[in-house]
Amino acid sequence: MTTDQELPPDGQSTTALFTAKGIDVTPNKDQGVIKIVKRLGHAGDRPMIGDKVTVHYTGRLLNRKKFDCTHDRKEPFSFNVGKGQVLKAWDVGVSSMERGEVAVFLCKPEYAYGVAGNPDKIPPNSAVVFEIELLDFHAESLTNDGGILRRIKVKGEGFSNPNEGAKVHVHLEGSCGGRLFDCRDVSFVVGEAEDKGVPFGVDRAMDQMQKGECCLLYLQSKYAFGSEGKAEFKIGPNKDVEYEVTLKDFQRAKECWEMDLNEKLQLAAEVKIKGNQYFKAGRHFQAVIQYQRIVSWLEMECSAKPEEQKRIQDFLLKSHLNLALCYLRMKEPSHVVENCNKVIELDEHNEKALYRRGKARLLRNEFSLAMTDFQQVLQKNTSNRAARAQIAICQNKIKEHHEQDKRIYANMFQKFAEQDAKVRQLIHDSKYYLFLVDF
Repeated sequence: MTTDQELPPDGQSTTALFTAKGIDVTPNKDQGVIKIVKRLGHAGDRPMIGDKVTVHYTGRLLNRKKFDCTHDRKEPFSFNVGKGQVLKAWDVGVSSMERGEVAVFLCKPEYAYGVAGNPDKIPPNSAVVFEIELLDFHAESLTNDGGILRRIKVKGEGFSNPNEGAKVHVHLEGSCGGRLFDCRDVSFVVGEAEDKGVPFGVDRAMDQMQKGECCLLYLQSKYAFGSEGKAEFKIGPNKDVEYEVTLKDFQRAKECWEMDLNEKLQLAAEVKIKGNQYFKAGRHFQAVIQYQRIVSWLEMECSAKPEEQKRIQDFLLKSHLNLALCYLRMKEPSHVVENCNKVIELDEHNEKALYRRGKARLLRNEFSLAMTDFQQVLQKNTSNRAARAQIAICQNKIKEHHEQDKRIYANMFQKFAEQDAKVRQLIHDSKYYLFLVDF
């Protein structure tokens, strides 16, 4: 699509065209962004704040001079709506579109490039015209695995967000398969939402929200009620759910630099108990959050008092050991090794750290390194039967690996031999052919 044939040749006529045929799509109706639809989209959903949209566009001055075009680059453009990543006119205009729609927008300078313009492209204080085709859009992912998706219905206020340990007051509406199963006002501590029957995915979204925000959260089952389901809500196992969440208010927890050492040590004792409770209940994600809080408070702390320094070291050592155990259960061996290494820095012969690191290395198929860890465990404690059993497993794995290598190399050499035989036969046949030919 191009506006070449449709825009009048002068700015006055272009402005008059938009005034006569266009719709003001700005929230405060100040004529800052006026829209003319060229092709209707698919009726229904429109992008919400935070959605990732993909568009093709052409930008022109009022005299029709083109200054930018994705079609020329043969590559569409993507951005998150309402996040200030693009011109204000784009956030306003694209939010008014449906998937597949093509529209032209007249944008005042204050919604485009402002009084400064853009050097070599847009003169100062210029209105511009954008033709935009909305190719697609989808919700913003709050996790690397796409397990928590968010769409913002109402933008919050301010720039502050709840932190770990903050007390939040929210309104929740949960649904599954179109059935509303939860509708209530509830308060909880961030990191401990499941104590109030609020799923882990809602808890993890809190630090992305602002006061007054209303958003839709799409939670995969592992961030909802998992393989257990939720009998209270009549939710079966492995069900994805949707929550509409309004953050009514919150009180942030003290940050690390706002607490003295005594406060940190006191909180660390409380949080350790909470982490242990989660671990015993099989809530490993939640336990990790608690143990990580202790590490964040104390890893840079030091004290002139020996008894305080001993308490700091004890908290750090146990937190890293517990994190390693949680990550083992979650089958994340790299995090296990990382936390075990932290323990070994504090206590180089720590039996639990060596054993758990060995288990993690075994998961990563690092059989020789794993065996070394288990052997160190036996050097410290010759009666550790678990370590002895793991050494036997490592030896068997190493043997299997060597036998597999032998088979691979044997097959490889067999193929090489067959290829060599074919080459020799071809050379022989060629010489015989040359011998027969009468030049």
